[in-house]
Amino acid sequence: MRLMMLSQSMMTFGSGIVFPFYLIFVKEIGGDFTQYGIAYGLFTLCSAYLNWWFGKSSDKYGRKIFLLLSAWGTAVLFLLFPIVSSIWQVYALQIAMGAFGAMQRTCEKALLADLTEEGRRGEQIGRYHVGVSVFSGIAVMAGGFLIDLFTLDLMFYLGSIILFVSGLMLSRVNEGQRHSST
Repeated sequence: MRLMMLSQSMMTFGSGIVFPFYLIFVKEIGGDFTQYGIAYGLFTLCSAYLNWWFGKSSDKYGRKIFLLLSAWGTAVLFLLFPIVSSIWQVYALQIAMGAFGAMQRTCEKALLADLTEEGRRGEQIGRYHVGVSVFSGIAVMAGGFLIDLFTLDLMFYLGSIILFVSGLMLSRVNEGQRHSST
C-alpha cells in the first residue's frame, strides 16, 4: 500500500502544481470567468456521469488498469494544454479530464478498499489520505513558487512528467495483495 500511496501522492502533486493556475490559463487564451465555469462544469459533470461506469468496470477488469489509464491519459492531456488556442479546445480537454478524473477517484477508492484489512480499513485509509493530502498541499505551495519562475506551459510539462512517473510507480502495485500496514 505504501507504493500506491506514493504513486497517488505523486499524481496529486503533478496535478496540484497546475490546477490552481488553471484560471490563468483560460484567461491567457481569451476566456472569461463564465467560460472557466463552463469548462470546470464540463469536467465535473463528465466525471459524475462516468464514476459509476468506471466503478462497475473496475470490478470486472481490475482497478489498476483504469488508474494507469488515468495517470498516463492525464499526462498526455497536460502536453496538449500548451498548444490550445480556443476555449472549445479547452472544453474538449476538460471532458477528457473528467473521464480520467472519474477513473482515478473511483478506482483509487476501490483499490484502497481491496488493499486494506477488514477491521483496520478506516485507520489505513486515513493514513493513506494523510500522505496524499500532504503532497497536495505541498504541490499547491510549490506551484505558487514555480509559477513565478517558469511559464504555465512549463508547469503543464512538469505536471505531465510527474503524472507519467506516478503511473510507472503504480504499475508495480500488486492489486491482489492485502497489506496489514500502510
